[in-house]
Amino acid sequence: MEIQRYIEQKIVSKIGKQKVLLLYGSRRTGKTTIIENISKLHEADTLMLLGEDIQVSEYLQNRTVANYKALIGEKKLIIIDEAQAIPNIGKILKLMIDSIKGITIIATGSSSLDLINDAGEPLVGRQLEFQLLPLAQVEFSTRENRLESINELPNRLIYGGYPELIHLQTLAEKEEYLKSLVNSYLLKDLLALTAIKGADVLLRLLKLLAFQVGSQVSTVELGNSLQINKETVDRYLDLLSKVFIIYPLGGFSQNLRKEVSKSRKWYFFDNGIRNALINNFSPLSYRNDIGALWEQWMISERMKFNASKSYFPNYFFWRTYDGQEIDLLEINSQQEMQGLEFKWTKGKSKIPAAFAKAYTNAKWNEVSKENYWDWVI
Repeated sequence: MEIQRYIEQKIVSKIGKQKVLLLYGSRRTGKTTIIENISKLHEADTLMLLGEDIQVSEYLQNRTVANYKALIGEKKLIIIDEAQAIPNIGKILKLMIDSIKGITIIATGSSSLDLINDAGEPLVGRQLEFQLLPLAQVEFSTRENRLESINELPNRLIYGGYPELIHLQTLAEKEEYLKSLVNSYLLKDLLALTAIKGADVLLRLLKLLAFQVGSQVSTVELGNSLQINKETVDRYLDLLSKVFIIYPLGGFSQNLRKEVSKSRKWYFFDNGIRNALINNFSPLSYRNDIGALWEQWMISERMKFNASKSYFPNYFFWRTYDGQEIDLLEINSQQEMQGLEFKWTKGKSKIPAAFAKAYTNAKWNEVSKENYWDWVI
C-alpha cells in the first residue's frame, strides 16, 4: 500500500518556477520514493543524479556554467538525491539555478545543515524548502475510513508513522525496525555532520529527553546528568532538531509576570522513535506514560495537519508558575490564538482562568481520543 504524501503534491506544483526545491527529512521517511514518483511524471525532462556516487560528485566539482550546461543538455528538471554528500553543494546549486534558464532543481538532504548553509553560501531567494516527516494521520486517512484509523490509533501511538512499518506484519518486526532505525540511520546522519566523537552521549541525551516528554527541560540538569556543559547540551539539542529527531516548544508569555517564558519542552517527531529509545513497546493498557504519548502524538499530528494545509502558525506551550497550563498554543500571523489541551480520556477541563483573563479573544479546546479526528483531518 503506497500512501500519497502531501509534500509530493506541493513540490510538483512548484516545478517550472526556476527554483531550487530542497526536500529535507531524516532517513527512511520517503524522500527517495517522492523523487522517483516525480521523475516518472516528468520522465523525458528529468536528469537524476545520486549525490553519494563519487563520479557524480567529482564531475560537479568543476564549477563552470559550460560544464553544467553540457551535463544538463535539454533537461528541465534536475534531481539530486542525497545532495548533502557532495562537497560545496550550496555553491553548485547557486551557479546552476542562476546560470541555466528554464530549469528546476530538486535536492534532497537529511538535514538543514547540509544544503542551505553549505560553505557559507545560502540560497537566499532561490530556494523553497519542504520538510518530510513520518506519515501523518491526514495522509493515512486518504486510504482509511474513520473506523479503520480509530482502530489503528493504539499502534500509531506506540510504533509511530515511518512508511516502511505499513509493510511489516508483526509487532516484533516493527520493534526491530525502529531500534535499527535509531542505531543505524538517525544517529549516523548526525555523526556524519558534526565533530561529535561517538554516539553514546547522544543516545543518553535522547533517552533523557524521551523520559521527559511533555515536561519542561533544564539544559543545566541535562548537562549534569551527562557530565557535559550547558553549551554543549544546547549544541547537541540544536543538531538533533536539525536532523528532525526532536523539536522544541518554547513557553509563551506576553502579559503576565507569572507566565513561564524561558523554559522549553522537547518532543520527538515520531512516537516510535521515542519508544525505541526507552525500549518500551508495551500495549497502552500496561503503560503509565499514555498521557505523554498522547500529547506528543497530537502535537506532531497537529503540526503535520496544519502544514498539509499550508498553514504555519507559531507554536508554544503556556504555563504559569502556579501550575495553570495549556499543552499547545497556536498563534497565526494575525495574532489569533488557539489553545489545545490534550487528554487521552475526555474530562471536564476548563480554560485556565489566568489565560482566559489575559487573552480574552483566544480560543481553547480539550482534545481527547473521543474528538481528536476534528484536529488532525
